[in-house]
Amino acid sequence: MEKTKFVELDNRQTLKVFGDDARDFLQGLVSNDLRRVSDKKSIYAALLTPQGKYLHDFFISEIDGAFYFDCEAVRIEELFNRLNKFKLRSNVQIEINNNVQVVALFGANLSEIISISPGKGSTANVHGGIIFIDPRLEEIGGRAILEKDSLNIIIRKFELEPSTFQEWDALRVSLGLPDGSRDLKVDKSILLESGFEELNGVDFEKGCYVGQELTARTKHRGLIKKRITPVHFEDTPPKIGTVICEGDNVVGEIRSVAGFTALALLRIDAINNSKNLRAGGKLLKAQKPFWANF
Repeated sequence: MEKTKFVELDNRQTLKVFGDDARDFLQGLVSNDLRRVSDKKSIYAALLTPQGKYLHDFFISEIDGAFYFDCEAVRIEELFNRLNKFKLRSNVQIEINNNVQVVALFGANLSEIISISPGKGSTANVHGGIIFIDPRLEEIGGRAILEKDSLNIIIRKFELEPSTFQEWDALRVSLGLPDGSRDLKVDKSILLESGFEELNGVDFEKGCYVGQELTARTKHRGLIKKRITPVHFEDTPPKIGTVICEGDNVVGEIRSVAGFTALALLRIDAINNSKNLRAGGKLLKAQKPFWANF
């Protein structure tokens, strides 16, 4: 049987939000429904500007009544400060948690190996921390938030095989999954361009949250003309930010890169009918993610 692989994600860190008003406080801020979060369910969500543009994305899990944000390490203080600005008189405390490690688990059927219920976002308490199946896409595996000693215990218990960030990142890119501000532009990107609807990162029934109006309008008016998608090269892709052209027309831009594949923000018509697409003078082929609806 194939073993589950693990890699410690040093580019991720956790934020802890707790207090009597924590759930209601977060419900009015983020794009997904906090009522779904429990010790058995984790979600994917984002924080937007009032104009509906991307600021941060994260996974939210619950441990002992507190909410843990698995978020970008380099931008955690920025997220911490933004959330604190909304606290006002709410009974909410927010802390940067340096005592746990975020770990990616992938490469085999996680629910069978770890004995966790199947299904996106399914969560289990393990040695004082949690393991959850990725709420976006089961094919990417899952995540763990654990103290170092607990991580060492589960590595031995479940015979986890060490891997590299590069191997995990190549899987992520091949599946078309954006990775925070590596692929989404702060204060510019729109959630539905980035697959948040299909990847279970936005709830259209939950009611108001910051940026909700634009997000709902783009869905109901069909305003999305570009999408994040994998693009394949015959050799090393050009650098991040290189524009993609179809003839003389600019139709997209390279975002994160892994091996001979990159993620790109690309016009939908160019994805569906890609002919002679080039970036930095190199031919590329766009591949619509199997989970995407466009």
